[in-house]
Amino acid sequence: MSDQNTQAVITGRRPLSRLDSPREVIRQFTPNWFAATMGTGILSIALSQMPGPLHIVAEALWILNMGLFTLFSALYAARWIFFYEEAKRVFGHSVVSMFFGCIPMGLATIINGFLIFGLPQMGTVAIEIATVLWWLDVVMAVACGIAIPYLMFTRQTHSIDQMTAVWLLPMVAAEVAAVSGGLLAPHLADAHMQLVVLWMSYVLWALSVPIAMSVIVVLVLRLAVHKLPHVSMAATSWLALGPIGTGALGLMTLGQAAPDILTANDLGQYAAAAAAIGFIGGLLMWGYGLWWMAMATLITLRYAREGLPFNLGWWGYTFPLGVFTVATLKLASILPIGVIGVFGHVLVAALAVVWMIVAFRTCKGAWHGELFVAPCLKSN
Repeated sequence: MSDQNTQAVITGRRPLSRLDSPREVIRQFTPNWFAATMGTGILSIALSQMPGPLHIVAEALWILNMGLFTLFSALYAARWIFFYEEAKRVFGHSVVSMFFGCIPMGLATIINGFLIFGLPQMGTVAIEIATVLWWLDVVMAVACGIAIPYLMFTRQTHSIDQMTAVWLLPMVAAEVAAVSGGLLAPHLADAHMQLVVLWMSYVLWALSVPIAMSVIVVLVLRLAVHKLPHVSMAATSWLALGPIGTGALGLMTLGQAAPDILTANDLGQYAAAAAAIGFIGGLLMWGYGLWWMAMATLITLRYAREGLPFNLGWWGYTFPLGVFTVATLKLASILPIGVIGVFGHVLVAALAVVWMIVAFRTCKGAWHGELFVAPCLKSN
């Protein structure tokens, strides 16, 4: 590194001072960055359910998230255009490749925003946009959920002692799309299309949750036998809460949407069962999430004693907590038990604090170029 760059690192006065060239932003750009759109998007959704001015903050975050997603998409597309040979190495990397799942999951939060924030202002146009984006999201989520595990089985090198909850990322994308489908279906004008989206959403849930639960079983065994992963992977302790919280939210969301849609398509005999499965199943998975959230909190406190080095993985603290928070608020809207709603509001506050910390550290790290590192380039 030149003396000028060395001085810039010490003083921190020049942007991207840790990079040899601004082109390195593109060359070193990885799908990990889309985790920021997941965390920002889920906070906007959680805040949208809060009263007063927080709804305005939520909408502003949704708009910010669309900007981030567009920027990240352009940067990652540029990497494939200008650095194709290096970009394709990602498929052989046992960790970075998992983050492909962050792309459809980040898009799903934007789709939900069109239904929450866009619908009152844009009317049916918001529904049309959300529908097109949802089908795109479905394709990407299914592709991630099948292609990445296939690469794990055939091309990549993995071992149980090196396993972390990052394995879950490509598999969880489909159930996140299922939640969006449950929100979208009731807004569609055609009853048959409502049924198609509802059916697809249940299939997406099934393509994801059972696989994720099986991975979590192995993960628990790995933690018991090989103990905690390296402190640099500390945030992965929260990732298992993601599929649990999303699974619960998906069942409750689909359970609420299904009765009217089934009845409108002469399938009313299944309406009560769908509602019951949604409520009971969602409640049970939410309870399971309480255990994992408690465990992740204890593990994080243990890591904190050693010192937590910042990296993009810190966004793993946001989305899992966020989906469990939204699932808690959904459960509070169903069950007339006040303590659930209070707990949900506490979780929203905690999520907002975590997001602000991670967002600030990310902006600082990006400004100095510290976070633009592609591990798949170093390992090949």
